[in-house]
Amino acid sequence: MDWRNKPKSFWAERLTPEQYKVTREGGTECAFTGAFYENKESGQYNCICCETPLFDSSHKFESGTGWPSYFQPVKQGDQDPIEYKSDKAYGMVRTEVLCKTCGAHLGHVFDDGPKPTGRRYCINSASLKFKASAT
Repeated sequence: MDWRNKPKSFWAERLTPEQYKVTREGGTECAFTGAFYENKESGQYNCICCETPLFDSSHKFESGTGWPSYFQPVKQGDQDPIEYKSDKAYGMVRTEVLCKTCGAHLGHVFDDGPKPTGRRYCINSASLKFKASAT
């Protein structure tokens, strides 16, 4: 399926208003309010738009920022599911992260995370769908 060329109406019918604002318009949910900020369950975080696997719970850490944070995305072989884009909005220079499959805005990545990568993927819960591990 060609996820990148779907019209706005396609996404508006499938996403909540907040999910649409975040993923399709580059919005940000309020800190400390997202569904997955304090989630401690084991499992996988997929893109809310196309269900591409993005992050694993074993890569999640408490950053104190108010958003779910991960030190690395999942890899499918040597493929990174994340697309990186320079973001100069609001007088800052940041690196925006998007789903490589559908172009959904996920959040931003910073170089102040824990080992082993030193990276902090600061992600909006509204851009994610959690799939718990089978027990």
